[in-house]
Amino acid sequence: MSRLSVRKTYKLFIGGAFPRSESGRSYPVTSAKGEFLANASRASRKDARDAVVAARKAFPGWSGATPYNRGQILYRVAEMLEGRRAQFAEELAPLKQGGKKAALEQVDAAVDRLVWYAGWSDKIAAVHGAANPVAGPYFNLSSPEPTGVVAVIAPADPLLGLVSVVAPVIVTGNTCVVVASERSPLVSITLAEVLATSDLPGGVVNILTGHQAELAPWLAAHMDVNALDLTGVEDAELAVSCEQAAAENLKRVLRPSREDWAADPGTGRMTRFLETKTVWHPVGI
Repeated sequence: MSRLSVRKTYKLFIGGAFPRSESGRSYPVTSAKGEFLANASRASRKDARDAVVAARKAFPGWSGATPYNRGQILYRVAEMLEGRRAQFAEELAPLKQGGKKAALEQVDAAVDRLVWYAGWSDKIAAVHGAANPVAGPYFNLSSPEPTGVVAVIAPADPLLGLVSVVAPVIVTGNTCVVVASERSPLVSITLAEVLATSDLPGGVVNILTGHQAELAPWLAAHMDVNALDLTGVEDAELAVSCEQAAAENLKRVLRPSREDWAADPGTGRMTRFLETKTVWHPVGI
């Protein structure tokens, strides 16, 4: 019997839930060949503010979790992504040259990237912390701590690039608000479904789909955002204006960059959004 197909409705991901944009707006998303794929929600400034509130609410619990626990959760995200490998490849194939094979390779690379960052969760403090030599009867210990709420403008790479900017932010205890790739946002919401079922507390990752030029300046100027990752900003003037707005509350800013997402990521993205706490303690007391 013939039946009516049930098309997926791509919404936002805020506070662990999937709301529609409060504005009711959407915009069409097309394939690399210009074919219509689906409509994505077009987030508004109000949606961005709601996402920041959700990220701030989640921050105490997430930053207070043990690094080992955060690593377990990231590993669980990798497991869930691996289990939906075929679905992600099907969504990626129309967006990339190379078809299904290239899409499967990108899903595998994203899984590997999540496992890699999960392994760093309880090691980054040992590598970037220190027991400092001092001239006196004191212990002097430096340890990295999360910055807070990070706003991330995701790169055009819809899965591996997205994972590569989000994973280092959250594995170190930060929470984030992500503006997904404007041209290929659909995979980001499918990834949000994985996050929502992977023991990740609601609000740790919030994903907005919409226009960079509309959302990025408001996140840059938001006084409850502690850091800004502009990796995916393609307009040089927009990037400069966001940096200027971020200076109002001395946000840490990662400037736009063109990166090979398949290359070894190193630890730079993790340490970029960490702050160092130094503690003095008298010897023998």
